[in-house]
Amino acid sequence: MAWALVVVAGLFETAFAISLKLSDGFRQVGWTIGFVVFAALSFTLLSTALRSLPVGSAYAVWVGIGAVGTAVVGMVWLGEGVGVARLLSIVLVVAGVVGLQLTSR
Repeated sequence: MAWALVVVAGLFETAFAISLKLSDGFRQVGWTIGFVVFAALSFTLLSTALRSLPVGSAYAVWVGIGAVGTAVVGMVWLGEGVGVARLLSIVLVVAGVVGLQLTSR
């Protein structure tokens, strides 16, 4: 259950990072509110999961999900570049996240 919270928290991390970008320096009120809400949800879920998970592994998985999710959203919906090196880097982050999750107690 705690790992599921980390995954959902990571998805909210992606949402708050994209909202931060779209807030245009906090000038777009709707996206700014979205950023605050998504960040609060992400940190709340992560903090709940940390009650029973090791902080190093859980935090790394949370960051990895957020980083990969943000990179993918950037490439797919925000017109950021897609290249072999970027895609390979994403695969490496995913492999690291899976490895950390599998090796934690």
